[in-house]
Amino acid sequence: MSQLATYGFRVVGSPFETRRPVTAAVAFSAHAACDPKAETHRECYLSAFQFGEDFREHLEANDTTKGFNGLCWARWLWFDIDRDNLDDALDGARRLAAFVVDRYGLDADDLLAFFSGSKGFHIGLPLSLCGDLRPTGEFNKVCRRLAEGLATVAGVTIDSGVFDKVRLFRAPNSTHAKTSLHKRRLSFDELLSLKTSAIAGLAAAPAVFDVPGNPPATPQAATDWTEAAESLNRQTIAVRDRQASLLAEGCPSRLNRGTLEFIRDGAATGDRHRLLFSAAANLAEQGCPPDLAHALLTESALDSGLSPNEVRRQIDCGHSHGSEENS
Repeated sequence: MSQLATYGFRVVGSPFETRRPVTAAVAFSAHAACDPKAETHRECYLSAFQFGEDFREHLEANDTTKGFNGLCWARWLWFDIDRDNLDDALDGARRLAAFVVDRYGLDADDLLAFFSGSKGFHIGLPLSLCGDLRPTGEFNKVCRRLAEGLATVAGVTIDSGVFDKVRLFRAPNSTHAKTSLHKRRLSFDELLSLKTSAIAGLAAAPAVFDVPGNPPATPQAATDWTEAAESLNRQTIAVRDRQASLLAEGCPSRLNRGTLEFIRDGAATGDRHRLLFSAAANLAEQGCPPDLAHALLTESALDSGLSPNEVRRQIDCGHSHGSEENS
């Protein structure tokens, strides 16, 4: 574990409840052990990523994760596979799990697989396979690039929203508020062999499990991480150059500060829908056509953790609103 990123946050109750700082490994282990303090009979969440002392200070000073943009790290690369039809989600989870086990020669017991308690499955790939990774400001974005690349090769669609830096993730063994089922750990054999009805039956109660160790690095995983990081860097440079060019050629200089900041930096979880809508409206007010608004805003919005459908909808709605105000 990185000694520079020991903190996370925990939420008890709905996702809108207060974020409280925790020692990430301790909190995760407590949920795995069904410790009474974990309150597995309740809806609970843990942060998908871990942070340093600056995050703990930020959260305690502001009582919110909003505005934090420091270093982050993670022990696992999480894949979130949700479908309206649970059988379809199970099929995707099986294909993805089998693919990464084969690609990295992974002991199946070192893979974390969970039924989410509702519409999908979570697969956790140990990032120790990629080497001694250090916290960085872009760690979550490299994770997203790596996960999307692996999922594409496996032929599985995943939810990229989980790679938002301060994203919360349903805690192991916690209870889903709508279904009253638990987020239940599945062995590799259970994932591959059980039907969804049997999995739902297991999820009627929490179950203690051992948190896997950190398997050693493999050349393939280390290469995959390096390529994901290099690809992200190339894309970041290309997107910024393109955005600067589009702004210079296609939009006037009267864009407000919020729009320029969103194009450059995206937005934190609590504000991303509103700020994306506002930026699209501002672009429309300045005469930018819809295609240009999408080109300027899409990548920053995706990096903020919004899904492609949410991004398209917010830009279209914001642009339409701005066009009406400008007419």
